[in-house]
Amino acid sequence: MARTPVRILIVDDHDKWRHSLGGILRQEPELQITGEASDGAAAVEQARKLQPDLICLDIGLPRLNGLEAAREILKHSPKSKIVFVSENSSSEIVEAAMRTGASVYVIKSCAANDLLPAVRAALKDERFVSAALAGVSVFNNDEMSSTAAGPSEPAGAKGIGHREHDVHHHVVGFYSDDRRFVDDMGGSIGTALNTGNAVIVVATPAHRSGLLSGLRAQGIDVDLIMKQGRYIAIDAANALSGLMDDGALDSIRFLKSFGELILTAAQSVKGDYARVNVYGEGVNLLWTQGNVEAAIQIEKLCQQLVDFYNVDIWCGYSLTGAPGPMATHILKQICAEHSEVCSQP
Repeated sequence: MARTPVRILIVDDHDKWRHSLGGILRQEPELQITGEASDGAAAVEQARKLQPDLICLDIGLPRLNGLEAAREILKHSPKSKIVFVSENSSSEIVEAAMRTGASVYVIKSCAANDLLPAVRAALKDERFVSAALAGVSVFNNDEMSSTAAGPSEPAGAKGIGHREHDVHHHVVGFYSDDRRFVDDMGGSIGTALNTGNAVIVVATPAHRSGLLSGLRAQGIDVDLIMKQGRYIAIDAANALSGLMDDGALDSIRFLKSFGELILTAAQSVKGDYARVNVYGEGVNLLWTQGNVEAAIQIEKLCQQLVDFYNVDIWCGYSLTGAPGPMATHILKQICAEHSEVCSQP
């Protein structure tokens, strides 16, 4: 008796990849390509109409990214198995992908070897990840194999992006090159936005402009995300001016102002696991002005925001134009206020 065909929908915004993935899948006679889509919204509509058994889904899709599309697809076609096929190996992206209800994640460049085993695993409700993700910390060691047993259930969520045992980060980066400063911040912001998170940027006009250009170069529809309220950018100098009195920071005004901003951004995110990410260089302006005391005070207050609102905060120090070399004791003091140092001078 002939096997019942497995009906597959392929979703990728590049014709080349849709053709390539289709060619791999057609190696197995029982796998049948029943539809294709080039953006997230079309994928949701196709899934609703076709009710496919399995969907090969990219992350970086126009109109609706792959993570958002997966959540919508499973509302309309709950029996469909999701196989994420993306070149993005960020631990945050992989974690968010698995928490949509998928149990399989394939790196595109590994698809020739990994896609068919991944499809078999998905159809059996088994976990599969490309070997290239072996270092991604979201998985336990005993889960990190190409055919680990059984998908895991997401932890319960509460508050803004809060999960049991979740860790929220207060990160600092030091940069001697202004271009790297913008590129590193832009890369992290792009990952956050593609994950479905909201982003608050507190930066200089030049850096805000550079970030927008970089995000567009990543294929992110910045205009749409700003309209959704998921990308809020404010001027660092203006923000500080309303919080300072004769060079002294007003802690109460700072917490109130940024607390309200975080709550506003939080209203734009959807899903139990979406969170708010804050990227700021106000501390850098204070440092270049020689007001190290106020910069340290802000770092302490930022940790309070991290703990209270369950947000991630990235603080950037661009050493270009600084009044002098940062003293070792100041550097250590700043680092001590953070959970992670991503780059040092």
